[in-house]
Amino acid sequence: MNTGAKTAITARGWHARLVSAVGARLIEDLWLYMAIGAYCLVGLTLLVVSGQIGQMAYRLYLGQWTYLFLLFMPSITLLAGWCWSVIRLHEPRTSAMHAMLSPERIAHLLSGMALMMALMFFQGTFTSIKNILPLLRGGFFYDRTLADVDRWLSFGTDPWLFLSGFSKSSVLRSFIDWNYSALWFVICFGGLFYVVTSPRAAAVRVRYVSVFMLIWIVCGNIFAGFFTAVGPVFYHAVTGDAVRFAGLRQMLASGDWASTAAAFQHYLWSLHESGTAGLGSGISAFPSMHVALISLNAFFVAEISPKAGFAAFAYVAFIMMSSVFLGWHYAVDGYASILVVALLYYGLRWLMCPAPELPMGTPSGGVTLGA
Repeated sequence: MNTGAKTAITARGWHARLVSAVGARLIEDLWLYMAIGAYCLVGLTLLVVSGQIGQMAYRLYLGQWTYLFLLFMPSITLLAGWCWSVIRLHEPRTSAMHAMLSPERIAHLLSGMALMMALMFFQGTFTSIKNILPLLRGGFFYDRTLADVDRWLSFGTDPWLFLSGFSKSSVLRSFIDWNYSALWFVICFGGLFYVVTSPRAAAVRVRYVSVFMLIWIVCGNIFAGFFTAVGPVFYHAVTGDAVRFAGLRQMLASGDWASTAAAFQHYLWSLHESGTAGLGSGISAFPSMHVALISLNAFFVAEISPKAGFAAFAYVAFIMMSSVFLGWHYAVDGYASILVVALLYYGLRWLMCPAPELPMGTPSGGVTLGA
């Protein structure tokens, strides 16, 4: 048999393994696709029944989500996998490329990218529902209650006052602002992309994404819908009390600090007042989605390594303090988020893990891969 024929047979075998592996991944993720479809159907029904079809937000995510998760992140993943393989293996031009481009590794990447695009519709539905929550409830009613509970839990002082000293350092407050608006996004959605595309995370992929979606639904739709609130920075606009958080607003708007939070807060409120849907639009303070999503990662990191989990939960505490310092949330919003995520995490773990799991570093099916 000549070399060309052998190559053709090898290529057919590679493609057959790839198709089989992709199919297996899609079957494993079937529950997730069904859940996303059901959620989208519920969201569309709410928009139609409420007469708020103009709040539909799917198109807002199409360009950004497609660029990030079909182009940028896959490219970074392949580059990082190749670099890691070169460092780890002695034959970078053969073994490294073979491991990185194996059918099993590419199947995880492709099926993960498909799941991320399905989650684009999930996120569009979430934003659409979030936009109409105050319309369905007729306004925001719980800010005064949440602020009073916050003050009571903090021994008679609004919690942001304990953190106001951070504003004395321009470097520190700029880092807090950048971390909350940018690094948090990279960690949360970079972590999500890693879990859905890496064979190393195969053992927890379905459970992780299930908790991820439940957090958006339970915290961001259900609780946010029952306890409509706008947060400290908008407190005056819905309660008429312009004094209570005036110092906080003044700090965020101070001329010597270009606060990304203040700019985005102005953007959100302008969308709310105009009744327009936008990327990330919709205002709800309780519970905190920033704290909830970073808590999700912390619980899973702690499952792998208690020491790393300690650092992960320290970061959760930093995000919660940042959310108060930047005026987005009352401290109680973060407390509630951690409690809800803990219940979801341990509840799903109990339901979905009757037997001991493989560690994150061990891919399912006994396939040893380099990335």
